[in-house]
Amino acid sequence: MTVQPIRYIQRDERGVAWIAETNTKVIEVAAEHSGYGWDAEEIHAAHPHLALAQIHAALSFYYDHKAELDEQLQRQMATYQRLRSEAKGQIGRGELRDRLARK
Repeated sequence: MTVQPIRYIQRDERGVAWIAETNTKVIEVAAEHSGYGWDAEEIHAAHPHLALAQIHAALSFYYDHKAELDEQLQRQMATYQRLRSEAKGQIGRGELRDRLARK
């Protein structure tokens, strides 16, 4: 028996995992799966340019590297929250919704 490699995932020179021949990082699929609770079909609906096989490969890669990718997701969220809190003049969703409703 021969083990077949997952051909849909590649790492770039920085070690970032991508769905091969796409502009989609594995961590983006992982974020939608873990953050929104989306399954492969829901991710496919949001990204119809990805084949289900590519999405399943990305999820497989995610589970094989879960601790590493979860840590990366947490770092990205912390950076986002820090930058958002430091940005002056930013409005929240509620305020934006209120402004649009007044128009």
